[in-house]
Amino acid sequence: MIDNYNSIPKPESDEIKQRLAVAHQRLSEQQLLMKDSKLPVFILFEGWGAAGKGTVLGQVIKNLDPRFFSAVSMKDPTTEELRKPFLARYFAEIPEAGQFKFLDMGWMSEITKDVLFDKISKRDYKNRIGSILRFERSLTDNGYLVLKFFLHISHKEQTKRLEALAADKDTAWQVNSFDTWENEHYDECYKVYDRFLEETHTSTIPWNVIDAKSRKWAELQVMETIVAGIDIALKNHTLTVPLIQNIFPLKRMPKLKDVDLKKTISEEDYKTQLKELQLKLRNLNNACYRKHIPVIIAYEGWDAAGKGGNIKRITAALDPRGYIVHPIASPKPFEKSRHHLWRFWTRLPKTGHIAIFDRTWYGRVMVERLEGFCSENDWQRAYNELNEFEKELSDWGAVIVKFWIHIDKETQLARFTDRQNTPEKQWKITEEDWRNREKWDLYEQAVDEMIAKTSTTYAPWHILESNDKQYARIKALKTICAAMEKKLKEAK
Repeated sequence: MIDNYNSIPKPESDEIKQRLAVAHQRLSEQQLLMKDSKLPVFILFEGWGAAGKGTVLGQVIKNLDPRFFSAVSMKDPTTEELRKPFLARYFAEIPEAGQFKFLDMGWMSEITKDVLFDKISKRDYKNRIGSILRFERSLTDNGYLVLKFFLHISHKEQTKRLEALAADKDTAWQVNSFDTWENEHYDECYKVYDRFLEETHTSTIPWNVIDAKSRKWAELQVMETIVAGIDIALKNHTLTVPLIQNIFPLKRMPKLKDVDLKKTISEEDYKTQLKELQLKLRNLNNACYRKHIPVIIAYEGWDAAGKGGNIKRITAALDPRGYIVHPIASPKPFEKSRHHLWRFWTRLPKTGHIAIFDRTWYGRVMVERLEGFCSENDWQRAYNELNEFEKELSDWGAVIVKFWIHIDKETQLARFTDRQNTPEKQWKITEEDWRNREKWDLYEQAVDEMIAKTSTTYAPWHILESNDKQYARIKALKTICAAMEKKLKEAK
């Protein structure tokens, strides 16, 4: 792909200067238009060492309002970052609506280095290419403008630049060990880079290979590409995004109306099993910690179904230093202005730790859908995005346990009434709970569709029959223990 990029003849210096002035003025105007339209821009700069990525980036941002952009140099992942999914640190960097984010190196540099130094298997490389394609597509589907640049120079040009930098004591620090290694292994690197560019180049999110031999010419190519991309984004941002067919294997699930809610457990059996299962969970948690296996437990369910009590029986068995419970409420403004999964990507556990979510990433296909907080295209598209998100977690090696805590309308009414009439419980009941109850049938329809479309073989839903809270607690403990045991056997 590097050989076949559309190399446009370099204009004369005066023309470059004139066109740069126009492009910089236009980009300054566009920044405000993107802010007003609440459209985020995510720009990635990759390329050869000494190709001028930092210089071009500095020129691109020089006339922008610094309140509405940020630039980050993505170094090699830290030990802490390596304990999270591959995409986590890139998802964390996505900008808010109306903001620009510039990355100096990113997912291309990380993956190609792993290939060059044999740190990644062919299978893992293939999986990461798939992850990147889904990541970029999901951003564009959710209104992001994603632009990718690869600054290209020849081996001869790179050698000349590196020698010049190294010869000057004020610039020698700019040449790192990888730059030198890359120059010495230019042909090998070329093949790896070219393959990566080819495999992650799409019609909607193409790579822009930039002839970087002339710094001003490189700047102009980048500037005019950004300006053109923003013009297209401003024209197209109201268009409906096509839905993608699910490609993930699904597990057949019953409808909520067909779930037997008469299941109970005696008080004696409950106490005995609770003690045994909590001890088992504690031991399994220790084993997962030693094996660096992350565990993600997600709770959804009807109001007053018993999520809080269920979670307490789980955490009572765990070392408090190794887990965190995330109570998920309505998104805050800075969360709402990003991709709807951003706030969950940034709450994932480290390997060996447990994250418990009291409410989850499924709000888009339930609350947001029924309350009109997103468009129909948004929530219809979300089923696939949720499956993709959980596939990333599964490929990372996480145990994923998803619970829907189920009760019938009569049981909910009895619990609501008890809360309202008991002073120490009144904080648990709100007007919104009563209002949501009036939409029971609509919620049930939405939940049935959610479970049917997102109960994958790698992240299936488990329905907890919770008219008897104690039965539901025991079933939850058994389900979590079974999932952890299965993952530990696979890890041997």
